[in-house]
Amino acid sequence: MHLYLHIPFCKKACHYCDFHFSTNLSQKNRLIKAMAEEIRRQKSYLPDEPLTSVYFGGGTPSLLTDQELDLLLSETAANFSLDQKAEITLEANPDDLDTATILRLLRAGINRLSIGIQTFDDEMLLFLNRAHTGEQAMNAVRNAQEIGITNLSLDLIYALPAPDHSRLLLDLEKLQSLHTQHLSAYCLTIEPETAFGKWVAQDKMQPVNEEFAAAQFEITVRSLTDAGYEQYEISNFARDNQYSRHNSAYWQRKPYLGIGPSAHSFNGHNRQFNVSNNNQYLAAMEAGTSPATVELLTAEDQVNEYLLTGLRTKWGCHLDVLDQLSEGRFREIHRSTVKELVARGWMQVTDGVLFVTDAGKLFADRISSDLFLA
Repeated sequence: MHLYLHIPFCKKACHYCDFHFSTNLSQKNRLIKAMAEEIRRQKSYLPDEPLTSVYFGGGTPSLLTDQELDLLLSETAANFSLDQKAEITLEANPDDLDTATILRLLRAGINRLSIGIQTFDDEMLLFLNRAHTGEQAMNAVRNAQEIGITNLSLDLIYALPAPDHSRLLLDLEKLQSLHTQHLSAYCLTIEPETAFGKWVAQDKMQPVNEEFAAAQFEITVRSLTDAGYEQYEISNFARDNQYSRHNSAYWQRKPYLGIGPSAHSFNGHNRQFNVSNNNQYLAAMEAGTSPATVELLTAEDQVNEYLLTGLRTKWGCHLDVLDQLSEGRFREIHRSTVKELVARGWMQVTDGVLFVTDAGKLFADRISSDLFLA
């Protein structure tokens, strides 16, 4: 069982981000109290089994005060049992991770940090509208390691505008020098409602072309693989099997509960998603009504979601599961499509499991959609 808590606040808006957040922090404490109430109301959504992961995402969870973090953790402990080795992750920006903050996070029970570095290049960090410098990023990671939070994941963005690959190579070199167990590398995607999306629409910015982005992906995979990281999901790399338990739950269709504005939940049968608006979320919670829309998943929905997430991972998609979810239809409908994808070199079938090949990883979403049930 897995719990996600969405903290919808940031000090400033990054130019590429389309997640739900607000830079107005005036309602933060009120909203955290509403989230604590939602934990109490939703405790029966998941089966009565211990939580193996708790994940504070956002937004910027490192903006939480001691009291706010303690409230959410204490409500979690009061309403759910926790596995003794539960992974408790908090997303953090480097500029928030001074020694005092790291110490209080450790004391609160946080045992894993996901640090949004994105790049070490100061000029590019300004372009992205990040609040930290490359030096702050290096220091934040080293401080956490020295203090005792050694289970760390670092985020990198590639396919940033550049004349060549030199900045990416330097970013990868610095990432590897920090010797963390987990790295996430994401291709810059221009979303319409972001600052970058508006700049592109106004011809103030040109996105990188697909060939450049593909080359950067291949450089990233090759560099991290050579350094001893396993690419266990298209954007995620780990050493010594230190996979993200929480994110792996999403990819492997395990039940999870999402708390807070815009948070999603899945219990195997239905999906629910909270309203992506802080005021509407607060109004619903304080009126005693639900902020969530519930969607009963059809057989087609479950197959398509399994394909979209599972094919991105080292675990692939089991044909028996696909048949079970589709009431025996998947193999019959897509036998020829699977053969075509295998012949193209994009997919392989081993012991009844569908895998995307290295050559197919650039086209994973297209491969999934080719196999969707209408």
